[in-house]
Order: sequence, then C-alpha cells, then structure tokens
Amino acid sequence: MELAYYSDYAVRLVNSEEPARGKDSLTSVEAVRDLFGANSSAARRTTDADVTRFRSVRARLRAVFEAADQGDETLAVDLLNSLLLEFPVSPQISGHDFRDDDGRPLWHMHLADHPSNATAGYAAIAAMGLAFHLTEYGVDRLGLCEAAPCRNAYLDTSTNRSRRYCSDRCATRANVAAYRARKRLEADRSGSNGLAAENAQRTSASGER
Repeated sequence: MELAYYSDYAVRLVNSEEPARGKDSLTSVEAVRDLFGANSSAARRTTDADVTRFRSVRARLRAVFEAADQGDETLAVDLLNSLLLEFPVSPQISGHDFRDDDGRPLWHMHLADHPSNATAGYAAIAAMGLAFHLTEYGVDRLGLCEAAPCRNAYLDTSTNRSRRYCSDRCATRANVAAYRARKRLEADRSGSNGLAAENAQRTSASGER
C-alpha cells in the first residue's frame, strides 16, 4: 500500500466535521465504518463506544493540521508524536494483491493496525500515515482550506507547494468571491472618482462666478 493511502485516513476523519458550518457526519456506527473504506475487516470491530472515541481522535488530528496551517512546526510534530505514542502500529512486509509480470509478490510495507478496538486501529494508521507524509514532504504540506467557512483538511501534493483549497469546488468558489470583491471595489472607486470630479467642477464653476 502507498503511504498516501494511510495519510488519507487522517484527512477523512478530520473532514467528517465542519465546525464553522456546525456539521458533523460522525454520528453513528455506520458513519464510523464508512471511514475505513475498503478495510472492511477493521470496520467490523466498530461499536457504539467508538463513535465518541473517534471524535476525540478527530479533534487531536485537526489540531495537528491547525498547527501546521499556522506555521507552528514544533507544535504540529509534538501533537502528532503524542498520537503515535498512544496508538502504535506494527510495520510488516506484505505482498498481498500485488504481483509482477512473473507472478511474484511485489513486496511493500504494510501497517498492521492495533487489534484492541476500531478506534485504536484507525488512529494508529491515520497518525502513522500523517507522520510519513510530514517527514517526507514537510509540515507545510498539511493545510486547511482557505475558502471560508470550509476549513477542511488537505494534503498538498502539488509540485510547487501552491495548494490552498481542499477541492476544486472550494477553489472556484473562492475565486468567484475574490472576483466579485474586486468588481465591487472598482465600482466604489469609480463612484468616488466621479463624485470628486463633479465636486471639483462645481467648485470651479462657483469660482468663475
């Protein structure tokens, strides 16, 4: 499995809530299981108690993204290290599902999750995936969408570290809002200039009389 797959666990969990909009989709066992995606065996361990536990882990993961977004590199690393210590993983070499042209396994690193409960397993994979992404690409590759009020988390994989939004939809919305703001400013300036010119003309005419 690619490490990007594991880091996406963190993004999916963080984005299950939109605080600025007052939205939270993490309200049931089924919602928790959906976060696991294709990892159905781990999802089956989910119980009602995991809903609350997942929300707690979500808040801690969001804090990592918030620290990174604010440029506090040390805090982001400290918060992530805390999660790694609490939710360890067992790295394993695996060759399942991947074969070369000769039918031999394509060996790769696999993160075996913690078996105690669904939250521990998910948190371990999410934290380790995020740690790999952070150390490989840098803290500034962890971001929060700039399109208010979204603030969804994202992982910047652009070549020039230019990503600012979580999706094309948010980027489009932000660009439209910026365009409209510029047009309003231009209209206000045009109106102000026109009024100034009119006042100057009246002053001039009064002086001539």
